[in-house]
Amino acid sequence: MEIIFHTRNAVLAEDFRSIASEKLQSLQRFGVVLDGIKVEIIHESNPRFGKTSHVVTLSSHGSGPFVRGEGQAFNDLAAFDQAVKSIELQLRKTHERLKDYGHQSLREAKG
Repeated sequence: MEIIFHTRNAVLAEDFRSIASEKLQSLQRFGVVLDGIKVEIIHESNPRFGKTSHVVTLSSHGSGPFVRGEGQAFNDLAAFDQAVKSIELQLRKTHERLKDYGHQSLREAKG
């Protein structure tokens, strides 16, 4: 999976990229095809947005379903966790829809 980081008015912490990459790689456990994810980080400079001054947007691209998640919090990592939680829910729903339960009717079972 290709992970692209894009920042606006932001300087990322050194360990943010590694932590984010690990969490995004763990999304592959659902078995849903994601070719790449774009991580967009925006820092709001207006002091009135104190608690939601960091915005992280995750969006998928390539084959597979389009999923998008957004998180707003007081720091990058907390906002990233909210966005990952949103995408996780969408991928879990997609995974459940793709399951083939293979129920047979009574006629097929006898015959």
